[in-house]
Amino acid sequence: MKQFLLLSAAAFVTAALISSSFPLQPTPKPLTAECYISCIDNVYSSFQEESTQKEFQSWHPEPVSFNYVQQLGTALEFNTPDGSKGSGYYVASKKKTKNVVLVIQEWWGLNDHIKERADFLSKELGNTHVLALDMYDGKVASTRDSASKYVQGASRERLESIIQGAIGHFGKDAKIYTIGWCFGGMWSLQASLLAGNQAAGCVMFYGRPETQVERLKSLSCDVLGIFGKLDRSPSPEMVQQFETNMQAAGKKLNTHMFEAGHGFANPSNPAFKPEATEEAYKLVLSFLKERIR
Repeated sequence: MKQFLLLSAAAFVTAALISSSFPLQPTPKPLTAECYISCIDNVYSSFQEESTQKEFQSWHPEPVSFNYVQQLGTALEFNTPDGSKGSGYYVASKKKTKNVVLVIQEWWGLNDHIKERADFLSKELGNTHVLALDMYDGKVASTRDSASKYVQGASRERLESIIQGAIGHFGKDAKIYTIGWCFGGMWSLQASLLAGNQAAGCVMFYGRPETQVERLKSLSCDVLGIFGKLDRSPSPEMVQQFETNMQAAGKKLNTHMFEAGHGFANPSNPAFKPEATEEAYKLVLSFLKERIR
C-alpha cells in the first residue's frame, strides 16, 4: 500500500509538471477596439485573425439567394506583378475615358450582388470603366465557414498584386476610384493607398479602416465612409478613431452612420435595410459624380 501511495503521488506531481509546461490555451476573443488599433501592425492581419472566430462570423449572417441575370459586363484578365494573372467582371465605358472604378467584393467573393453593383455604377456614372475584382481567384463563398477559409487563404501579398495589376492594366494616366463592402470596404481604402497619385476617390462600406496615421498621410484622395451604428466590425469606436487618424493625417473623410448592423446594404443579407441602402447610394453617387469628369 505504501508503495502504491508513493507511485500515486509521483504520478500526480508528474501530471502537474506537464500541465504547467503546457497550459490550456483560452478561447480567443475578438479584438477590442483598443487592441485593434495598437496590437497588430496591419489592418488585414487583424481581419484575418478575427475571421476565424465564431463571434465575428455571427456578425455576418448566412446569405440568402440573390440571382442577377441581366449582366452588362464580361470577364477580364490582366497581368499581376507577382508573375500571375488577375481577373474581374468588367463593364467598359461607351466612350474613351481615363476614369476607372475598382469594385471590391465582400468576404463572400465576386458573386452576383457585386456584379449587379458594378452594372449599377456603370449606368449611373456613365463616363467610367468599372472593374469588379476577383480577389479570391475564382472562389465564391456561400457560407460563413467557407468565407472565413477564403480569407485565410488570401495573402496580403496576393491581394495587393491583384489590385496593382488592375491599376497597371489601365495605365499610368488612369484616374482610380475605389468602392467596396466589408472585406472590400477595407480593401477599397488599401487600394486607394496603393494607387498613389492616381487615386481620385474612395468609398468604403463598413470596412475596417487603416490605423496607421503615417500610412494615411500618403493617401491622395478624399474618402466617403458608410457605417452602421449597430456594427461591431468595425464598431462605432473604430470609426471614431478613424476620423481622428484621418484628421491627424490631414486628409478629408466624410462618414455617415446608419441605424443598422454590418452588411446592411447587401440584399442577400437577412438584415438588409432597403431605406438605409437607398440613402447610402445617394451619398455614394453624389460623392463620385463630384469627382468624375
